[in-house]
Amino acid sequence: MRFFKRSEETETKTESQEEELLIAELFDEAMTFESAMKIPTFSACINLICDTISTIPIKLYRKNGDVIEEVKDDERVSLLNKDTKDALDGVQFKRAIVKDYFGKGGYAYIHRKGTSIESIHYVDNRELAFQYSTDPIFKTYTIQVQGRNYESYQFIKLLRNTKNGYSAIDIVQENKEILSVAYNSLIFEKNLVKTGGNKKGFILAPKKLTEEAIKSIKKAWRKLYRNNTENVVILNDGLQFKESSNTSVEMQLNENKKTNADEICKIFNMPPEMIKGGAKQEDKVNFIQYCIVPVLDAFECALNRDLLLEKEKESFFWAADISELTKGDMKTRYEAYSTAINAGFIQVDEVRFKENMAALGLDYVKLGLQDVLYNTKTKEFFIPNMNQKGGFEKEISKGGETDDED
Repeated sequence: MRFFKRSEETETKTESQEEELLIAELFDEAMTFESAMKIPTFSACINLICDTISTIPIKLYRKNGDVIEEVKDDERVSLLNKDTKDALDGVQFKRAIVKDYFGKGGYAYIHRKGTSIESIHYVDNRELAFQYSTDPIFKTYTIQVQGRNYESYQFIKLLRNTKNGYSAIDIVQENKEILSVAYNSLIFEKNLVKTGGNKKGFILAPKKLTEEAIKSIKKAWRKLYRNNTENVVILNDGLQFKESSNTSVEMQLNENKKTNADEICKIFNMPPEMIKGGAKQEDKVNFIQYCIVPVLDAFECALNRDLLLEKEKESFFWAADISELTKGDMKTRYEAYSTAINAGFIQVDEVRFKENMAALGLDYVKLGLQDVLYNTKTKEFFIPNMNQKGGFEKEISKGGETDDED
């Protein structure tokens, strides 16, 4: 007798837990970044952006008057793109920090030795805490990692949506309604598969049932939904089953999934065809312009602020080389090179360098003889085809010399 009593208590406790779980599922609309990553479209958008940016080189440039030159021998360039001197390499580092950018923010510790940088260390934003001032104008803060305090300038901070400069608003929290709908649709489909597609419903009884009868029906129903060993429930004494839910076909889940997928793509300004496949050239251009460039701009700004010395900020700057994005499309890439060479603002050897080819020593810029060249500083123009030069207030003379007597 004692055994049966304990079994009934366990069953009652299980039913109570199931009711609490049902209430939690109905009323708790909290969505986390980890939950959202289980949604295929959301995960695909995040991964496509992160994978794309992780392969883009970040280069350092120096302004010398009107001349901008690339700085290739700086150790920081290698740290960002190749070996961070940490467990993550350059590609893994960029991918991790950009993924966190869409969450609460991406952070990386800058290990300095004097004025030089020894290594760069990605830090999971879940390991960080902040101590900040209450002054709404002069905002200051320190960063805590496992109880140890660090100054803000010791970290690269890649933040997507922030009002205080140290923490970002999670993109999931900004769009939790549509993401919650998509996520719960997946859970619903999962339950359909687990229950064999059986509908939920209720039982009509012509008379009041005893507690023993109710428990027996509930037990049989749980077996029907929990496993495939039971495929029928016998309803005696005039009991009738009434459906209380629709099938996936009746709810048009497939159509809703497509609509939800398009809505999730809008969160990232992502052309849906980039996820579905069959993207056209226009879709690829929009992807770069509206999905990749904004993140790169934020990354460049963060690097310019935290990875440059104060004395360097006037002449040095970081920039992403997005020309790498066209390497998968040879035709488009070569047409762009041809246009640049014919326009005269790039040399053949510069193109060969980008394509990892040996230089030919052709240090020249292509100029067309048919063009008239105008010098905006001296207010003079030159006609290569006629070997003549002059100005608007001077007469054109032959042989490339102006007539000083006039």
